[in-house]
Amino acid sequence: MIKAETVKELRERTGAGIMDCKRALQETNGDLEKAIIYLREQGIAAAAKKAGRVTKDGLVEAYIHAGGKIGVLIEVNCETDFVAKTDDFKYLCRELAMQVAAANPEYLDREDVPEERINTEKEILETQARNEGKPEKVIDKIVTGRLNKFYQEVCLFEQPYIRDPDMTVRDLVNEYIAKLGENIVVRRFCRFQLGEEA
Repeated sequence: MIKAETVKELRERTGAGIMDCKRALQETNGDLEKAIIYLREQGIAAAAKKAGRVTKDGLVEAYIHAGGKIGVLIEVNCETDFVAKTDDFKYLCRELAMQVAAANPEYLDREDVPEERINTEKEILETQARNEGKPEKVIDKIVTGRLNKFYQEVCLFEQPYIRDPDMTVRDLVNEYIAKLGENIVVRRFCRFQLGEEA
């Protein structure tokens, strides 16, 4: 029997609906920590199901950091103005803007990185591996691993979330898709730093 207090605590910690919390606790035999993981995994599945849905509403969030030295504008879209007006959606937009301010991504996702940039990066990484005396047969694996690290630095969705490095920004967005029940798309962002060359 799942206790109401456990359901309530899971709901408070995850923001998931009551029925989802009950189901998660039933699936994990009442283990709160496992239920949280279960809900996160379900969030990813929910996000995949909602991915094709049209996002025509949302917000443009502005964030100013470091005493006016860094500024970010970010457009985050959702399906309805109802969700766009919720505190949860506004919080997500602010978190994403703060992530851009702190981590300075150049692209949204790895698909947005130009082919030319990837090829240049691969060449540099191959040369580095050879200069380090790595055997030829493992250079491809080394380059792949280091290229993934490169994506984590330059792609917003691949970056570790600044408040919880165990999750990526993509995980964060997927969590809010599950929580709010709508598709959410980060459309674009722009980061300004005082004195930076245009």
